[in-house]
Amino acid sequence: MKQIPLAIGPEPVFTFDNFLPGANEAVLAELRSLRPGASFAATVPPIFVWGQSGSGKTHVLKALAESWQGAGLQVGWYDADTPLPWDLPAQPSLLLLDDCERFDAGQQHAAFALFVEAASDGLTIVASGSAPPVDLPVREDLRTRLGWGITFELQPLSEQDMRSALRLEAGRRGILVADDVIDYLLTRFARDLKHLMQLLTRLDEFAMSTKRAVTVPLLRQMLADEGLNP
Repeated sequence: MKQIPLAIGPEPVFTFDNFLPGANEAVLAELRSLRPGASFAATVPPIFVWGQSGSGKTHVLKALAESWQGAGLQVGWYDADTPLPWDLPAQPSLLLLDDCERFDAGQQHAAFALFVEAASDGLTIVASGSAPPVDLPVREDLRTRLGWGITFELQPLSEQDMRSALRLEAGRRGILVADDVIDYLLTRFARDLKHLMQLLTRLDEFAMSTKRAVTVPLLRQMLADEGLNP
């Protein structure tokens, strides 16, 4: 019987401080400039952030949520894994809609209703998707609302920035990752930072469960045990 490693490592942390901006300084600056507790007007335009998988869309939205919640404000967060019904918190200041292209018909209806309510109350609205609003596979009224304001495209990180991001996460976890392990990850797998971070998380858990150092042979063993081609 194969032992399944328990998820005993630290939970991922999503903040602006541990987001490597690469070519996305303008996006980061815009989001960080949003001020919790300011006087909102009903005409405040929404912000839409889009990019390919692993570009950091969810990270920046979670960082924004963490920043506002840290100031004692209520945030409404909704993604495809959020069960219906969707209702805003009692005293919200920020509405976040993540991965809008994944919303099913019921969630699209709920997202549109939340958008209208939030806009009429002057809340700040930030949403994300895999494509610009005009190309999202969602109902037309929601697509129009998402595309009403400012749109930013998140650019993928360079290889050097990906290496830095992986090392930053490894350091946070307290594990030593040699250059050959990072080389292996970057040459054998798609350069999708979200996927690579998930691999690093599983590798950390596997190393702890087997009481072995993080090495390329250990990574190959983990992949083989998972039924993947090492």
